[in-house]
Amino acid sequence: MSRSRISRLGRLLAGLLAVAGLAQPAQAQNFPNRPVTLVVPYAAGGTPDILARLLTDQVGRQLEQPFVLDNRAGAGGNIGGQMVARAPADGYTLLVCAFSCSTAGSLYAKPAYDIQRDFAPVVMIGTVPSVMVVPAALPVKTFAEFVALAKKQSINYASSGVGSSPHLASELLNQLAGIEVTHVPYRGAGQVTADLLANRVQLYFDNLPAALPNIKTGQLRPLLVAQTARSAAAPEIPTSAEAGIPDLVVTPWFGVFAPAGTPEEVLRKLNAAFDAALHDPAVAARMKELGVDVIGGGRDRLGGFIAGDVVKWGAIIKERNIVAD
Repeated sequence: MSRSRISRLGRLLAGLLAVAGLAQPAQAQNFPNRPVTLVVPYAAGGTPDILARLLTDQVGRQLEQPFVLDNRAGAGGNIGGQMVARAPADGYTLLVCAFSCSTAGSLYAKPAYDIQRDFAPVVMIGTVPSVMVVPAALPVKTFAEFVALAKKQSINYASSGVGSSPHLASELLNQLAGIEVTHVPYRGAGQVTADLLANRVQLYFDNLPAALPNIKTGQLRPLLVAQTARSAAAPEIPTSAEAGIPDLVVTPWFGVFAPAGTPEEVLRKLNAAFDAALHDPAVAARMKELGVDVIGGGRDRLGGFIAGDVVKWGAIIKERNIVAD
């Protein structure tokens, strides 16, 4: 190939790249000009799904485009997560994720995605308190009595799956309290509750809103909330520190992500719209009813939280030799 032809091809390529570079800011400025898909990598009816449905109308109004939910459940959130990680980085495909998204990279030998590498944070929706509950039939009334009993006899704990917050919270408990309660994994929270009430399993770290009805009827006994401050929804339950185990802190969370490489202008628009929706009075009131502590704010709040969670739970997973199939 002659030098002149190479030169012409070089100029043509440079021109094409320049046009592409100009097109991206223009597309970002016009975002969104078509519907946006919000992928929920869990089954319909769970907390992430409920929160996503609660936000879509408000966010759609903010950005004047429909936000459409797509439930892609399976493999602990990996199927939906991988789908969004591979989607075009244009802001039109988003992921609503929860606790399991920050543990997937440590749990699987070949993880479907890396939450920090493959995604850009959009907004942190909020958190819910995690409460340590036992069946009323178990002869303990305090955390100290539970630990003493666990050192004398076999105790089974339930989880909603390997790598879930109930699973890792219980493994953290084992590590901190010097006990060995035994893991019994379930496929869903409904089965867990039935067996817990029947004393077939003796321990569960549940989301406080889900546990409250059975706590109020006396069928479940709360021993602590795994956080640094008492919950306004159940101020009578002591914190981890008050129970004598201050490092037992577990924070189930919910957030929205876009594929890595999404233009900053698009991320800024999405963040502003979701944050405004979270602080809408009707949405905020419903979040409070659901027991969700709304966070919102800038994108860095979610990014910083995830960075800490990945390190914390990655260490627990490694130390406790936890592996997902």
